[in-house]
Amino acid sequence: MIKIENLVKKYGSFTAVKGLNLEIKKGEIFGFLGPNGAGKTSTIKMMTGLTEITSGSACIDGICLSDNPVEYKHKFSLIPDNPYMFEKLRGIEFIEFIANLYKVDKEHYKKQYDRYVEVFGVGDFVNDFIESYSHGMSQKLLIVAAMIHSPKVLILDEPMVGLDPKSMRVLKNELKAAAKEGMTVFMSTHSMETAEETCDTVGIIDKGELLITGTVQQIKTANRTERLEDLFFMITDKNNIKS
Repeated sequence: MIKIENLVKKYGSFTAVKGLNLEIKKGEIFGFLGPNGAGKTSTIKMMTGLTEITSGSACIDGICLSDNPVEYKHKFSLIPDNPYMFEKLRGIEFIEFIANLYKVDKEHYKKQYDRYVEVFGVGDFVNDFIESYSHGMSQKLLIVAAMIHSPKVLILDEPMVGLDPKSMRVLKNELKAAAKEGMTVFMSTHSMETAEETCDTVGIIDKGELLITGTVQQIKTANRTERLEDLFFMITDKNNIKS
């Protein structure tokens, strides 16, 4: 469903992402892990067309960004780490705006709206102006808007930031449910607990290089560790010594 080949991002003489290769299957939840400045957000920005790819390719469902950017961008929803929102809109107007962008029919819109507004508890403030929202409220609204058109791929950059524990649990459960229905999830996170509880496969990136990828159990077994957090520090510490 997602295929990334030899993806490179350079900022002047600095290489932020170094020849990244990834393949993520339909219905899989992939956790993209790494320390600050590892290249996670640069990768997501290239994948979503927010920044230019220096070299390499990103494809979703057989459509590559460089070949057909419009069709490519209709296949995913993005929840960025630092989103710009139209603060003069009410929450419901923002959701309707996103639905109209993706040409969601009325019946499907109502089904998705009713479901996600309820499970994320957005109903209490969906008619208020976005400028009055807390960070957590904005994050929940973004999640509802991202799910409104049932994207084939959902890309999330640090989605748990700002959410209360109940909302975090709801999001984890909804991601698992969506994956069972065939949605592919690409999630960047600093939370090892979230990755271990939610993801089918993970990849650890550091200094622009993908150091390891596989199922959570596979990579823990191969490295003789019981906790993903221990594995993360072991691998990134080794990479720091090597460099």
